[in-house]
Amino acid sequence: MSSSVCVDASLILRTLVPAAHSDEAARLLAIWRRDDVTLVAPALLAFEVTSVLRRLVHLAELTPDEGDAAFAAFLRLDIRLSHRRDLFPLAWQLAQAHSRPRAYDTAYVALAQLRGCELWTGDRRLFNAVSTALPWVRWVGDAPAGGAVAA
Repeated sequence: MSSSVCVDASLILRTLVPAAHSDEAARLLAIWRRDDVTLVAPALLAFEVTSVLRRLVHLAELTPDEGDAAFAAFLRLDIRLSHRRDLFPLAWQLAQAHSRPRAYDTAYVALAQLRGCELWTGDRRLFNAVSTALPWVRWVGDAPAGGAVAA
């Protein structure tokens, strides 16, 4: 049985579009793929990634061809999307407990907590808000330079 790790849209987007810590995010995905780690996320990840990519094309930060290629690459990622109903109340509680303005960010935290796995994020503000209380929330900028990543 393989281990699992929860990933959020900000981490996945860094693998699709050049940004700060894109190399680290791509390296994490390669390590997890090599080690047969199951990637999980709330179903909202698909909508967030799709929306951000479309917005980048609309704003001409990506060409239409670059947007199409990034979207196609996203669709090839093997991420198990969760529709668990118990995410909603836990995401709400976590947003309250950590003074987060949006519960969709804490939906990723909630899924990781429910599955007993790490959450890897590219969202530094989310990481800063919850990592002291929840040390299993990890930031892409702290990814090891190589080798194994705990999952």
